Amino acid sequence: MKTGVNVPNFGPGTDPGVLRDWARTVEGQGFDLLMLSDHIAITPDVAEQYPAPFYEPFTTLSWLAGLTTRVRLGTTVLIAPYRHALLTARMAANLNELSGGRLVLGVGVGWARQEFAALGIPFEQRGRLTDGVLRDVREAWADTAGYGNRRIPLWVGGNSDAGMRRAVRLGDAWHPLRCTMPWLREAADRLKVCADEHHLPVPAFAPRIALRPTTAPVIGPERLAGEGTIDQIMDDLDQLRLLGADTVVLDPYNGDPREISHPEPAWDVLAAVAAHLHLTEQS
Repeated sequence: MKTGVNVPNFGPGTDPGVLRDWARTVEGQGFDLLMLSDHIAITPDVAEQYPAPFYEPFTTLSWLAGLTTRVRLGTTVLIAPYRHALLTARMAANLNELSGGRLVLGVGVGWARQEFAALGIPFEQRGRLTDGVLRDVREAWADTAGYGNRRIPLWVGGNSDAGMRRAVRLGDAWHPLRCTMPWLREAADRLKVCADEHHLPVPAFAPRIALRPTTAPVIGPERLAGEGTIDQIMDDLDQLRLLGADTVVLDPYNGDPREISHPEPAWDVLAAVAAHLHLTEQS
């Protein structure tokens, strides 16, 4: 099982220096994947959760590609309706080629109504628009002229049944975000059933979970995967491995913008996780 980190590319305190330090930390600790979020218009509904400045993911990942050598680079998740499919296909293919084939393109339908309005995109049609973008991107990539020959993994986000079906029909992996462990266990089974119903292969299972360490154990059905003591976090990763997860992405941002200015505690937890994973691989 591979592991990645969702790096905050937004908020007070985020600047090129901090992003560079994040990239060097993630790669230096041996994680397999560095991912960024996506917003274009920082409307009030976006700013409430992800305040400015917000660094655009394709631009930022292109820059980080030049500062790293091994770690894969991805989006969790690029909001598919926000960009023309051919623009997305071209930018993704170019970034993949320039980075030596390190891109993972995670996509989703989006949720911010005001941002959709600011971009002139009908919010109610976001599911249909996303399906069209994914089909068109795949078709563009099939024509290698100008798009390169390296295959780009396409992860489809979304915790709903529609998101799961979209991943089965159009994706290489299903990428649910920040769920409980019981939900993820049940969802892994449903993914197989959904693929069988469509007579298609089961896509890879690549959840993004919280990284929310606590000093005391977190008990109760609402506990997110990745929330709790270090032992609980490690056990969640072990359980996800047993569920057949191909990749697990750790998300250190827990909703408080003040955390972004002080990434050192998150780096310490990531170091502990990396050490545990290294020991697991050796055993």
